Amino acid sequence: MRRRVRRRVNRVATISMHTSPLDQPGTGDAGGMNVYIVEAAKRLAELGVEVEIFTRQTARDLPPVAEIVPGVSVRHITAGPYEELDKGDLPGQLCGFLSGVLRTEAMYDPGRYDVIHSHYWLSGQVGWLAKERWGVPLVHTMHTMAKVKNLLLAEDDKPEPPARVMGEQQVVEVADRLVANTPTEARELVDLYGAASERVEVVNPGVNLTVFQPASKGAARHRLDLPQDACVLLFVGRVQPLKAPDVLLRAAARMLIDDPTLRSRLVVACVGGPSGNGLARPSYLTEVALSLGISDVVRIVPPAPQHELADWYRAADVTVVPSHNESFGLVALESQACGTPVAAASVGGLRTAVRDGVSGVLVEGHDPHDWARVLGRFVHSPGWRDTLSAGAVAQAAAFGWSATAARLVDVYVDAMAHLHRVPVAVSS
Repeated sequence: MRRRVRRRVNRVATISMHTSPLDQPGTGDAGGMNVYIVEAAKRLAELGVEVEIFTRQTARDLPPVAEIVPGVSVRHITAGPYEELDKGDLPGQLCGFLSGVLRTEAMYDPGRYDVIHSHYWLSGQVGWLAKERWGVPLVHTMHTMAKVKNLLLAEDDKPEPPARVMGEQQVVEVADRLVANTPTEARELVDLYGAASERVEVVNPGVNLTVFQPASKGAARHRLDLPQDACVLLFVGRVQPLKAPDVLLRAAARMLIDDPTLRSRLVVACVGGPSGNGLARPSYLTEVALSLGISDVVRIVPPAPQHELADWYRAADVTVVPSHNESFGLVALESQACGTPVAAASVGGLRTAVRDGVSGVLVEGHDPHDWARVLGRFVHSPGWRDTLSAGAVAQAAAFGWSATAARLVDVYVDAMAHLHRVPVAVSS
């Protein structure tokens, strides 16, 4: 009988070209992917796997290498101007970025990296060429996919360009393993991109259960200067058409029409900043609130660090995630970990992150009337809401980053074994 050698993973080259793991999630291009990269890398380091994250340098004073924790470092690669570029402009910097990645590896003895893990299609293009040069496997995570986004466009959103669709298709064809966040995403890779099913692995993202955990709602409201008797509806994330924060505002306006007495207690909190197509209208939420006549109940808050974000979740009666598409939905998971149930659109990975009727409610479509009815129940049925709160904590407890990292190690080792195919004779 023969078996493959299962080599140990010592060092991973993680590629995140278009957004730095050091950026504050919730604005620009920083979001759930940034959280994923940082948290997974930390847990990989705990398992003895060193992680070097390559990202584009966006400020002149950034150090060439920055350590996040022992075993996890960020390498800033000069490619284009020292400023944040729109993702549409980044393909023009692929050659410069790739050159910087390859130069870094060339400074060391051959075999420095055991595997490449690229995130988002631009990084996949870099990973593709580095894989060929270094002779190591490429593991790729899409996070979002152009074909899926184009099937689920918001009314004011723009379709993803053909160049991205083509670039994603190329990465799918050359990657040794494709990591999908959910079974739904795995099916989309196979059905929409023709990925070989044996190269697709489902690895659920996690949540930081140390930061995001239940605590006093009253204390959180006090720290955030929220009334103790308020009805708090919370949106967390980047402000752009894909995330559909306007659905929450329109639903809130409908709720006030149905029950004008609610106005004295209602707080609609939106924590995040403009991103993507939302950058063209940075005051969009303010304009929508004004047009709906609900400016007095809307509170727009800039992106918050994790400890403060956890307070916002704890202070809320429900976290609202009305996105047109989510590859997973880390916001939903973070909220549930804090004991706050979620009202989420029944799309993509949100169907995995939220247990309908147990940890929250999945809502079909984006009709504000439908969302108003669901949110009204959260406001007027505290006993039901408390039951969902207990279910939310239990749901989140099943998703820890340590489990994510352990699964990623399995994927890396399997990709390495299949790439090298070194047979060893053993006695049967």
